[in-house]
Amino acid sequence: MASHKYFHSRRIKKGEIERPWLGKEDPKDKWVSIIPLIGILLGVALSGVLIWEGLQSVSNLKYCPVLDEDFTGGLNSKVWTKEVEVGGYGNGQFEWTTNTDENSFIQDGMLHLKPTLQDAKLMVTNNTINLLKTGDCSSTDWSACVAVTNTTNGTVVNPVKSARLNTKAGATIKYGRVEVEAKLPAGDWLWPAIWMLPVNSTYGPWPASGEIDIMESRGNNYTYPTGGNNIVSSTLHWGLEPNADGWWQNNVKRKALHTTYSSDFHVYGLEWTGKYIFSYIDTRLLQVLYTNFNKPFWAKGKFPVSDTNGTRLVDPWSQTGNDATPFDQDFYLILNVAVGGTNGWFEDGVKSKPWVDASKTAAHDFWNARNQWYPTWEKSGEMIVRSVKIEQQQGFNGCNP
Repeated sequence: MASHKYFHSRRIKKGEIERPWLGKEDPKDKWVSIIPLIGILLGVALSGVLIWEGLQSVSNLKYCPVLDEDFTGGLNSKVWTKEVEVGGYGNGQFEWTTNTDENSFIQDGMLHLKPTLQDAKLMVTNNTINLLKTGDCSSTDWSACVAVTNTTNGTVVNPVKSARLNTKAGATIKYGRVEVEAKLPAGDWLWPAIWMLPVNSTYGPWPASGEIDIMESRGNNYTYPTGGNNIVSSTLHWGLEPNADGWWQNNVKRKALHTTYSSDFHVYGLEWTGKYIFSYIDTRLLQVLYTNFNKPFWAKGKFPVSDTNGTRLVDPWSQTGNDATPFDQDFYLILNVAVGGTNGWFEDGVKSKPWVDASKTAAHDFWNARNQWYPTWEKSGEMIVRSVKIEQQQGFNGCNP
């Protein structure tokens, strides 16, 4: 028969039990509590920032649709205009923007803006491109419509053809929202942009009447020091003349996380009211530029008393009494892929840049280096646009509740 064992309790005498909590504390033990608390506080702070940013984009504003374009029906000529110029658009850009299907076309229900090489014959023989004669030029300025190759002095016609489209004819807004879903190009010295200009120069020539850059980037890869296709920037241009432009006060860059903006599609957006303007990527929580219209732009600018010629600078905006001026007028959307330029967007001496901005033969030098840069365009050297949405804020331009 198996024997049974039973539990027997016993009284424990005082002092027989170890009591480590009464011993001397290890100074390191306090961090076991402090570190988690720091983590919690940082998490709360980060959540607060995200919530604050989110609240900046929350409003009770209502909108009327102006354009909802997915390009499945082709390119609507009542809305879109293909600009045709050879003058470099004030930046010394190297492209001839054309209205041909070579440089802008619909494919698989998406808009493609594709830069291509110039006809080699036009680069090596004396000739003239005169868009005034053909009636194609988008400008009335002679310098924007005529380009010349002169083998004696080294000037050449535009070494590249590309595309620039705008909605001036059929989709403009004064306050509202814009969203462009696009995949940016990859390729050395490409300059893609999604931006807006005023329909009228109400406050004077550029930049006095404003410019809204929703997105601009470079096609160079991530090794480009100031940012290649892994970085986009957004800014407002506002000033009394090109040398007195306040863009630098609200220029903001956004870096892609472990990828590039040419690897996939992203939504480049803008929300613009009479009180603020901001740009964003994919969601309003990922804001890039944010500017409050909380004081006149003349006061924000802190401009010099006179220009480089000694002429007194005069405030063109404050007489409206609206702190949003000059961003209180109708603007239209522009999509383009520029190439090169002599305005400093691509810095001299950086990443084997094959031209110098001040050189009179900059375009020719760029052309001569085509065997270096053109192969970098072959895989993804085009901007592809999947959709464009433009909405007008209620209360303006006939958009009523």
